[in-house]
Amino acid sequence: MSPLRHRPTRHDPTKAPPDPRIWGRSYAGISPWVFGLMMVIVLAILTYLAFAKQLPWSSPEYELHATFENSGTLRATAPVRIAGVNVGEVTDISADGDLVNVTFSVDEEGRPIHEDAEVRIRPRLFLEGNFFLDVFPGSPSSPELDDGGQIPFTQTSTAVQLDEVLTALQAPTRRGLQKTLTGFGTALNYEPTAADDRTQDPDVAGETAGESLNDAFTYGEEAGRGTAVVSRALRGENPGDLAGFIASTRTVFEKLARPGDDLGELITNFNVTAAALADESSNLAATIRDLEPTLQQADVSFASLNKALPPLRTLAIVSRPGIQELPATIDAFEPWLVQTDELVQPAELGGLARLLKNAAPGLAETNASAKQLFPQVTNLSRCSNRILVPTADTPITADERWPVGQPNFYEFFYGLVNLAGAGQNFDGNGPYLRLQPGGGPALVRNPNPTGQPGDQVNFTNTISVPTGIQPVVPSSSPPFRPDVPCHSNQLANLNGPAAAVGPSDLTAP
Repeated sequence: MSPLRHRPTRHDPTKAPPDPRIWGRSYAGISPWVFGLMMVIVLAILTYLAFAKQLPWSSPEYELHATFENSGTLRATAPVRIAGVNVGEVTDISADGDLVNVTFSVDEEGRPIHEDAEVRIRPRLFLEGNFFLDVFPGSPSSPELDDGGQIPFTQTSTAVQLDEVLTALQAPTRRGLQKTLTGFGTALNYEPTAADDRTQDPDVAGETAGESLNDAFTYGEEAGRGTAVVSRALRGENPGDLAGFIASTRTVFEKLARPGDDLGELITNFNVTAAALADESSNLAATIRDLEPTLQQADVSFASLNKALPPLRTLAIVSRPGIQELPATIDAFEPWLVQTDELVQPAELGGLARLLKNAAPGLAETNASAKQLFPQVTNLSRCSNRILVPTADTPITADERWPVGQPNFYEFFYGLVNLAGAGQNFDGNGPYLRLQPGGGPALVRNPNPTGQPGDQVNFTNTISVPTGIQPVVPSSSPPFRPDVPCHSNQLANLNGPAAAVGPSDLTAP
């Protein structure tokens, strides 16, 4: 028999229809137990995300490793903090020989973590319990650690636990510490006697060790500054300078400690030198007395020198690459010097210089004469640009019967072509200029002003009677003004009244 199933009840037409939202009354939606199971799954997922703060299949995008002397009670999932803000968590703790390797993740807001970063294991608050990783990201000038990078043991530290403190302070240790503190206090507060002050410096006579120590702190400011300068200088200018100094010092002491009489001879010679200084003790005392004013003057000089040394040091550092390249530059420059020496010989530049010396007077006279030539050349250029060239480019269109439409300087070239055609060679005697003095059906005449009486008219035959002439020959020549610059004249109007077409002097009889 199949299991019982809820079937919707039949609707009575005489009653109001049932509400479909109520189970058992024609409800056809999701079963209540399915809906409840879905809610349980959703609540479980939200609860996991609230505590884990990441998806179970996800992995940290950025992980680092740090090596510690011991991890104490640090455990996986312990928070990683930067400036008190959680930026990740510990993902794994494993042994690395006698040390402990801790793997931890860092969120995007905690980056970047530089190569000089430091990591410390610190205790959490009382209510938090356990420990956490306190990360100092490092200096911005240091490169960033890659994913999976390692922070070495020298850049990590662990928290000191209470049991370690109590274990270190056992009864014998506490008694030794009490005696040490008592002796130190007695040494600082001891009142010196007259016998004790007899061998002391007058400036500290009658003072306790604590008072003298305070004086040392008061007057030790300059000494501390000088010591800091010396300490910084001992580090060297470049990485590895201090290590090289220590290695060189070791070499010196090894030489001194080697078998032989070198060290004994050195001490003997030093003894002789000390004896010689003792014989000159009076002179040495006078020198030391004069040393004080010398040192005072030297202090001022050294102060000025101290100010000058940093720029000088910078100059030396900047000049070092150039000085290192100087030998190669000299080697490369030597062939140029040889070639330059040959170039200035009389056969080369020397002879050229002699020729230039001889040519210089003539060039000077030419330069002086050019002062008169160049203005004339300038006037000619202005005349060409403003008058001659525009006039030659102007088409002659004064008469519509002869529309040439070309710049008038073309007529000059047309004439040359016609002259070449008329004078070309036609026999073995060379070129001849062939002219047509007359001929044609049209008889024309023109006046002969210079003819004799009875000979006042000239007659000829042409192809046709000329219809006109352009331009008309003026009655008189135009004025010639050499005192007026050419470029200051008005542009010639080739299509104006003076260029109009006039009657021809050749007419039919």
